[in-house]
Amino acid sequence: MLPTVVIVGRPNVGKSTLFNRLTRSRDALVADFPGLTRDRHYGRGRGGPVPYLVVDTGGFEPSAKDGIVKHMAEQAEQAIAEADVLLFLVDGRAGLTPLDQDIASRLRRTGKRLLLVVNKAEGMRRELVASEFHALGCGDPLVISSAHGDGVPALMEEALAGFAAPDASDQADERGPRIAIVGRPNVGKSTLVNALLGEERVIAFDQAGTTRDAIEVPFERDGRPYTLIDTAGLRRRGRVFESIEKFSVIKTLQAIEQANVVVLVLDARQDISEQDAHIGAFIVEAGRALVIAVNKWDGLDPLRREDIKRDVSRKLAFLAFANLHHVSALQGSGLGALMASVDRAYAAAMSRLPTPRLTRLLQGFVTKQSPPRHGIFRPKLRYAHQGGMNPPLIVIHGNALDHISDSYRRYLENSFMDAFKLRGTPLRIQFKNSRNPYVDRR
Repeated sequence: MLPTVVIVGRPNVGKSTLFNRLTRSRDALVADFPGLTRDRHYGRGRGGPVPYLVVDTGGFEPSAKDGIVKHMAEQAEQAIAEADVLLFLVDGRAGLTPLDQDIASRLRRTGKRLLLVVNKAEGMRRELVASEFHALGCGDPLVISSAHGDGVPALMEEALAGFAAPDASDQADERGPRIAIVGRPNVGKSTLVNALLGEERVIAFDQAGTTRDAIEVPFERDGRPYTLIDTAGLRRRGRVFESIEKFSVIKTLQAIEQANVVVLVLDARQDISEQDAHIGAFIVEAGRALVIAVNKWDGLDPLRREDIKRDVSRKLAFLAFANLHHVSALQGSGLGALMASVDRAYAAAMSRLPTPRLTRLLQGFVTKQSPPRHGIFRPKLRYAHQGGMNPPLIVIHGNALDHISDSYRRYLENSFMDAFKLRGTPLRIQFKNSRNPYVDRR
């Protein structure tokens, strides 16, 4: 399971700035006044020694009794309960405050791994800015500047020490491939799980939000073991009101990260929404194999069927690598073909790509279309080998590879996927510059 890092602290200490730094995004709004963040933000952490999830919270005031501040405190409490590591952020320029002491007292009682982080320390002597915060009793302060990135890599090394990176080859244990069923609320995820199992294993009800947690169910189909994961529906962030539902979002994101194959369920009786695209983007970012199931296909008139096909191809064009099936979970139709695509996507994600063939293909692709020049130099791609699975990772060695354009990277990814017939999984390419043996000679 991926470790969950939760950022907590009083208002306006730079929590959202640190969140954006760790996720390398601008997902959290940032402004120089307190109380801007009220809801919880979830993201996939980047730049640490192991993969992780990071959660941004609103300003935490443990003793709040009413109003929006109380609701913000409740959301922070939910995040704290889910955390593996707590980053307690304080403001090095404002100094120690009574609210910092209240938060420290609350966090110490959790028994969770806790790091005290002194933010906004750019241009200041670290020993001086950290000195007064020793009084909080949360260990030695770590001094950073989230706006400039100073000290952030060392912070995450400390925060994630002891957590091991997941081994893709070990993710398919004796229970077989792990299949996460995800989508918006009320698209029929639990009904699909029950249809695949042949029994009422999880509650299916015509009301959004019935499933609260990620439910794992081992089962066999045609003599092959699988583990199905039924997840809570992911709403658009602004429409998530219940604290219990907010608590379940991170479970769904973790289920995607830990799955071998994700089945994205769409509702044929609703238009494809921006939220469907957001869920698909997270699956691709996580590198998971994907199958798309357009549910509630039974009883639709031909005109509506054509409309939804056009809607899917237009709005989810970036998921074209995945097989798409029109199914009815309620009637049990189309499930055989769906599971066959799941098997193919899993096989593609776990494919072993021989080094000799990878290098021959690479040379052929370069001969067909050379990488664009960068100034007077043209990148040279020499050989390739496989660097990992789930998703397949191809490592390419050569010279001046840091100047490879994104469009040429996509050309190589698509060419390798076509050559190996990798249907249903994204593919990653990593470039490594060869070391010049004469660089140290005079």
